[in-house]
Amino acid sequence: MDKPIIEIVDRIDTERVYDELSDAASGGICVFVGTVRELTNNETVVSLSFEAYKTMAIKEMEKIAEEAAEKWPLNKLVMRHAVGEKKVKEAVVIVGVSTAHRSECFDACRFLIDTLKARVPIWKKEEFMNKSVWVSAHP
Repeated sequence: MDKPIIEIVDRIDTERVYDELSDAASGGICVFVGTVRELTNNETVVSLSFEAYKTMAIKEMEKIAEEAAEKWPLNKLVMRHAVGEKKVKEAVVIVGVSTAHRSECFDACRFLIDTLKARVPIWKKEEFMNKSVWVSAHP
């Protein structure tokens, strides 16, 4: 696998990920983009704010990338999470892989997002019309 692209950023650029994952040996590219939705528990979301312990988050994301590379024959891998305030429909996380075949591509991509959510130290503040609540972005 090429060196993975792992970042904590201010903004997710969804357009550049295809070029980052393209590879002549890959028959598949799988990408997951997580966005801010307008309703949580039947309450209208105004925005979400994300904070991260950046050094630890990057280190944990690197471990997750290594685990994925041990499980599947990956050609390229991207993991990015945004910090700061994000509005409804705005991208907050993007993960993706390229592989020779679609099955491993789908499996690896799902592993990346599920494991990132479970282990990476990132928190979010949910802003509603009449209140705000800090929660772990990754239970």
